[in-house]
Amino acid sequence: MIYTITLNPALDRTLQVSKIEHDVSNRILWENFYAGGKGIDVSRVLANLRIENRALGFRGGFAGEHLKALLIKEGIQSDFVRVSGETRTNVIVHEVRTGRQIAFNSQGPEVKPFELVEFTDEVAQLEDPTIVSIGGSVPPGASPEIYRKIIRTLKIRGAKVVLDVDREALKEGLQAKPHIIKPNIHELSHLVGKDLKRLDDVRNAAHKIHKRGVETVLVSMGAKGILLVADGEECLAVPPEVKVVNTIGAGDSSVAGFIYGIVTGMDMKDALKHAAAAGTATTLRRGTALCQKEDIDSILPKVTLEIFPER
Repeated sequence: MIYTITLNPALDRTLQVSKIEHDVSNRILWENFYAGGKGIDVSRVLANLRIENRALGFRGGFAGEHLKALLIKEGIQSDFVRVSGETRTNVIVHEVRTGRQIAFNSQGPEVKPFELVEFTDEVAQLEDPTIVSIGGSVPPGASPEIYRKIIRTLKIRGAKVVLDVDREALKEGLQAKPHIIKPNIHELSHLVGKDLKRLDDVRNAAHKIHKRGVETVLVSMGAKGILLVADGEECLAVPPEVKVVNTIGAGDSSVAGFIYGIVTGMDMKDALKHAAAAGTATTLRRGTALCQKEDIDSILPKVTLEIFPER
């Protein structure tokens, strides 16, 4: 079974306005709610690709009930630990005239120690975990080291672990040597303590992390593509140029595309191409992580692959 873990999920309230005007009422042209958070985004895209999975994490209050209902509507199984606080709501505003996208992300509810224990116990007892994708921020009340503990538990259970987190959470998680990580170029820069501007710099940094025991390093670089570094493999998948409508959830969609490739038996190169196509597909639609299979299928033949010589 494939699981996703989102410790700080959110309701993403997405609004569209013509133009943001100051000191006047701005009329909303369109709005909707989406279940959000990195792991949940992965679950939603996998479900769109008809890959069964279960979403795990914390939820609380009315917003938490709304989030669970949205997942049920999309046919996604979930098993959240209830918390006493209210699941956060993020607000994403799309400005039509300028194409700008403004996101206001809430901090999230504080998680109590006994709630953390309940969740880690749940992870230790998961039924047949084959692939587990962990993503997103740590909620208030939790230390980033929880990712290290979760990864070690999952590896003992025989799961392949995918980690997509940032800053201290990424540093802590790396100590447990997850099988796959997917930082973006800014997250990788922070991790290695160097501003990575050239592709060669990104490649060197990815190899450095790979040598620390991470089997596969994926680095997302927006329109410039996704770099893969693994044993005997180094390649760059570059998607075609498209008209971007939205960027929320694009990186998470790439993670789902790569997992889809693994689950369906593709080699690393084809899985990488699916990752690039899936991330790009999400940018075509307003809303969070709305990558659709038909969009992936239309983009996939246009993804170019550059293979680097083995080091």
